Amino acid sequence: MEEINPMELLRSNLFRVRIPEPTNRIYKQECCVSFDSPRSEGGLFIDMNTFLAFGKDYVDWNYEKTGNPVYLHIKQTKKLVSEDRPSKKPTLLAIGIDGGFDNNEPEYEETHKIIILPNYVALPFPSVELPEKVRLAVDAILMAEGAERKEQVAAWTADKKQISAYTMDLRQIGSVAVPPSGWKCAKCDKTENLWLNLTDGMILCGRRNWDGTGGNNHAIEHYKETGYPLAVKLGTITADLEAADVFSYPEDDGVIDPLLAQHLAYFGIDFSSLLKTEMTTAERELDQNTNFDWNRIQESGQDVEPIFGPGYTGLVNLGNSCYMAATMQVVFSTQSFCRRYYVNQSLKMAFETAPADPTVDLNMQLTKLAHGVLSGKYSCPASEKDGAAETPITDAKQEGIPPRMFKAVIAASHPEFSTMRQQDALEFFLHFLDQVERSNAVKPELDPSRSFKFGVEERILCSSGKVAYNKRLDYILSLNIPLHEATNKEELEAFHKTKAEKISEGKDVSSDEIVRPRVPLEACLANFAAPEAIPDFYSSALKAKTTAIKTAGLTSFPDYLVLHMRKFVMEAGWVPKKLDVYIDVPDIIDISHMRSKGLQPGEELLPEDALGGEAGSSQPVANEKIVAQLVSMGFNQLHCQKAAINTLNDGVEEAMNWLLSHMDDPDIDAPISHGAQGAEASIDQSAVDTLISFGFQEEIARMALKASGGDIEKATDWIFSNPHASASSNADATTTTISSNVPTPVDAGLPDGGGKYRLFGIVSHIGTSTQCGHYVAHILKDGRWVIFNDNKVGASINPPKDMGYLYFFERINS
Repeated sequence: MEEINPMELLRSNLFRVRIPEPTNRIYKQECCVSFDSPRSEGGLFIDMNTFLAFGKDYVDWNYEKTGNPVYLHIKQTKKLVSEDRPSKKPTLLAIGIDGGFDNNEPEYEETHKIIILPNYVALPFPSVELPEKVRLAVDAILMAEGAERKEQVAAWTADKKQISAYTMDLRQIGSVAVPPSGWKCAKCDKTENLWLNLTDGMILCGRRNWDGTGGNNHAIEHYKETGYPLAVKLGTITADLEAADVFSYPEDDGVIDPLLAQHLAYFGIDFSSLLKTEMTTAERELDQNTNFDWNRIQESGQDVEPIFGPGYTGLVNLGNSCYMAATMQVVFSTQSFCRRYYVNQSLKMAFETAPADPTVDLNMQLTKLAHGVLSGKYSCPASEKDGAAETPITDAKQEGIPPRMFKAVIAASHPEFSTMRQQDALEFFLHFLDQVERSNAVKPELDPSRSFKFGVEERILCSSGKVAYNKRLDYILSLNIPLHEATNKEELEAFHKTKAEKISEGKDVSSDEIVRPRVPLEACLANFAAPEAIPDFYSSALKAKTTAIKTAGLTSFPDYLVLHMRKFVMEAGWVPKKLDVYIDVPDIIDISHMRSKGLQPGEELLPEDALGGEAGSSQPVANEKIVAQLVSMGFNQLHCQKAAINTLNDGVEEAMNWLLSHMDDPDIDAPISHGAQGAEASIDQSAVDTLISFGFQEEIARMALKASGGDIEKATDWIFSNPHASASSNADATTTTISSNVPTPVDAGLPDGGGKYRLFGIVSHIGTSTQCGHYVAHILKDGRWVIFNDNKVGASINPPKDMGYLYFFERINS
């Protein structure tokens, strides 16, 4: 057989080569199905048609799937440089860009080749003999900023705010007194994204965002009309005035106002006393405590032995992404996620079922992350990977893997997670499980998020003697911390006495003297299930408001129980505060006593047809005070009403926690339903037919449409959220608030078992709020506790079991 000339082979495949356009995303730093890079042994292969990158072991899969034979091969080899080279002084708070931190990163020499599959025929580059189209394509690829690189630079480049040129001579006019809450735009009904103009005290809504959210541009329009330059965002003003969001319209940027306290005082907003009483004492204590917390949670100062191998792979911090890293390390320590995305799904299987661009497919990127974390392929000492001199074991560290593509996919449906700001690990965990559930909707039996899901049932006893049952599904058990149940009250009293004496003498309290409350976890669980009075409960039996008694329990026990400790509370003036408290958490807990018993013999349900009553329907009515307080904090009016109703008007904190956990619900913006009369008759048959064409049964389609007011998209979400719904359970698909003990989609088909659990994971938080600070995970693996601190993985010496924000328990099967 005559051998084909490489150049002729390339020419015969020129139609497969594209010259990238400026809008094309070009991947050239990381394989889209693994964490291989140009520095990996086999280098990286860039498909010159799709501009996707593949490692040596995976490029054949792409050829088999697409038929694209021409690839640019990039290989980076470490240069030998002097060990004592001087470090460049950084001029930017950045890493990996000109002027940023050097960190003595090794330099690499890069080589390029044109490779033609399937026989890996190679042609050198650069070469004048190559066709012009190929040369232009390769030059464009090499000169372009890689998609991964753009994200990396964005992650590490921090914009430093400057002092505004308009602050020192700012003219203030008028005699407006700004109230501490209840704000509303002066030109529309917006109650969120509000800005206080620091010249005349006008409160106006901000700019409209690209997705239609935000304000109505009234604040910037006011600037254009008046020229008044500075505004501060209401809701960002706390005791720490430096954290307030001040914007300069003429400078078109966020700025620092060193006279902000003075400018706010002009409008009656006086934070000077708060700064003295809360910042100079509490904040000074916090500064002392922060170092202690930081060292304790991260186990700094202790000889933590690095661990390498399968299941011990660190995750690179992409810029305030520790909330994601800590959460995902615990998630992939569960059998359900390990089986779904590692044991039972190979990288090739995920790639073959992925769309044309696997970088945007959640299933592919979750599988990639699972194999990266669990295989051990990338868990080796950095020195060993670089081929450098051997490092002492206590100093050895791994590079870890950068979960960039996974972060981009999971953030696509949640704008906040696409930013480089710190986020709440709880909010991320709930959003992540929601996305996993949706991606597994076609085959819910494969959905690993179900292992965290359980039913909660609230029993409301009306003063009429009748009862109502409110059922819902949840992934986490959110617990208040009853400080009055502290077990060290005598020590606390003595400490507060000593503290008061020292403050009166002008002395500081040393960190060694600080005593924190110690509250048993059992007290937090008991508080969840304890009877609670509900004032202003509308009784459909009495046709009037009354006081009811609420108790709560679980209708099922999940495979994995996640406990969220409500350490963040709102103080006067809506200043968020973190409770400085220890939670004594045992290794094994038993929640068997928390199982709900459902409707009992002799109990009578509250009637559901109170059409003539004060409420106008059998649905609960939102407490106006709770709604007003939430709205004053910047939340949407409709969302606040739903939060109050779904928490049975328990209080502001309960409603706010519900809000934060349900912001991504598909029906969060749907009007509140006050009954279902005529819903069946109003169902459009064409909508039913459309859902049937999607593969759903007609009965299920009708139930979903009835529950969602005839909206096809919401009906589809309803079906995905209620995979075990059946026609026989359709007592009233429009409400899951009031129900009997008959099994419904709310509590049917969930994992269930005994109530005994073993602690296996802790996500701890350091900082004054969930939106700042740092997250670290501690996980029980192979009989020992391991610390996962971004890319650092090591044997834990003293896991901070009493300082957790999220606790993960695994059910002990008898």
